[in-house]
Amino acid sequence: MFLKGNTISLRALEPGDANLLYEWENDRELWPVSFTLVPFSRFILEEFVQSAYNDIYTNKQLRLMVQKENDAVGIIDLFEFDPQHARCGVGIFIHENHRLSGCAAECIELIKDYCFNTLLLKQVFAHVNALNLPSLALFEKTGFEKTGLKKAWHKTGLNSYEDVWFLQCFNTGD
Repeated sequence: MFLKGNTISLRALEPGDANLLYEWENDRELWPVSFTLVPFSRFILEEFVQSAYNDIYTNKQLRLMVQKENDAVGIIDLFEFDPQHARCGVGIFIHENHRLSGCAAECIELIKDYCFNTLLLKQVFAHVNALNLPSLALFEKTGFEKTGLKKAWHKTGLNSYEDVWFLQCFNTGD
């Protein structure tokens, strides 16, 4: 295990994760928050998992599986890693069967600890659709604050858009 909490762990992708990624990445209901516009083939995802070299300094991103007991229950991504400015973005997906169990908050706390105490970042940020109230509550509960509203940021239909909150969590050095 890479990072271990009380009820969950974060670990690197394994070859057996390709089938789960195939299911999650091709769930069209998730596409608006993952910026996905086309389906992924199983072959592409198997290749991604096989070649996933988890060096955040090289790839500027890091994808980790969220594990509860022996089950993968979600995924967390660090993206737009910028060591010069000591920041990165975070995105999280927890399967609906495990939501409201506290594992998402624990996951964010683990990744913040990694970002602040291992990568020595000053801040972690997130983009959350304004209508995604559960996600906004999750990030605010884990120490993120709304610092900006991106008006009409995500296109949701032919002539409709949704605002997106920009949230930040700062390393206070405690």
